Amino acid sequence: MVDQALARLRHDVLSGTFAAGTKLKVDDLQNAYGFSSSPLREALSRLSQEGLVTADERRGFRVALLSAADMADITHMRLMLDVQALRDSIQRGDDAWEGNVVAAFHRLELVESRLSDGPVILDDTWADLHRGFHLSLLAACASQRQLRWSESLFDQAERYRRFSGRFRKTLKRKTNEHRRILDAALKRDADTACALLEEHMLGTLRNVEAILKDGVPPVP
Repeated sequence: MVDQALARLRHDVLSGTFAAGTKLKVDDLQNAYGFSSSPLREALSRLSQEGLVTADERRGFRVALLSAADMADITHMRLMLDVQALRDSIQRGDDAWEGNVVAAFHRLELVESRLSDGPVILDDTWADLHRGFHLSLLAACASQRQLRWSESLFDQAERYRRFSGRFRKTLKRKTNEHRRILDAALKRDADTACALLEEHMLGTLRNVEAILKDGVPPVP
């Protein structure tokens, strides 16, 4: 029950169903999801540990606020962890790893090709496959702790990606960027793959910073 409650809450926080700063009252969540208070409180505590929710003994739980400084910090940590994880993964990855990465990209490309013009990041299926592709690239990294932290940071950045996708006036699909990263990884060209991944993440940071600079408020 905790895992189910966690999955539902994480989705609604990442997707913006609960806007930044929203108070997450356990009673309201019970009515919305049908879970008892115990699994909901545990799920909220876990989301707090992941940085998606803030906890205060007097105020309870709230969706974490959005800020350019926070996104910059998330990106800084991802650059430290993910780039090195990708380099290690390319060096250690076997045939099975290659197959999984190619399959993850293929699924992502197929779904993206079927979507109409607009912010693909707001499509749940695309978002799940996008996450799967990025994590598959890192999957051969030897450090499980590093992979867990990378996964958590990806989710923290995901909230900002979806936020920015609602307000961006010009949208660029990411298929070509993903393909270039994939091609470099399969060629075992770690330097190129890591440089491309770094620019990929910095591009997301620039998009978010541009939106937050305009003072656009989060929306439910």
